Amino acid sequence: MRGLSFPENKVKTEVMSLSPPFRIGLGYDIHVLTSGRPCILGGVTIPSEVGPEGHSDADVLLHALADAILGAAGLRDIGHYFPNTDPKIKGIRSTLIVQKALDEVTQRGWKIGNVDLVLIGERPKIMLKIVEIKKSVADLLKINPEEVGLKATTNEGMDSLGQGKAIAVQAICLLYRG
Repeated sequence: MRGLSFPENKVKTEVMSLSPPFRIGLGYDIHVLTSGRPCILGGVTIPSEVGPEGHSDADVLLHALADAILGAAGLRDIGHYFPNTDPKIKGIRSTLIVQKALDEVTQRGWKIGNVDLVLIGERPKIMLKIVEIKKSVADLLKINPEEVGLKATTNEGMDSLGQGKAIAVQAICLLYRG
């Protein structure tokens, strides 16, 4: 078809947004348990002889939650925003990490729909603190406690989690356009 020409200015292409009005993100974190460390989970101090080791306050629950929130929006993980090699943030409260994740998604027009969290480990036992942790997480995210799922399970004696040497959390977050 030589000789045919098409005026470039008359051919238009539109880019349609294929992004749905909601997104889901998954987060995971694991920390070694160490004697003498405070045990903070979901912003709540848990009575325990051991606590998670880390560069921050090592709130494994909030770390997994922050990654779920960031992931739902297609953003980088918390290590990008809060590298564990930065001495200026040594000991940072994990509530500030979640607040940063929340700020990032809010600036992009997202709101938290709900979150679901699974704590995996032999210790500490959190049964008596579940309501308090759910309220703490809900207050941090500015949602109702009914929108926060929280369960605890063991690893049936297998690996470092099952032997009480570490603690892990899986988190999922639903974002919706606000």
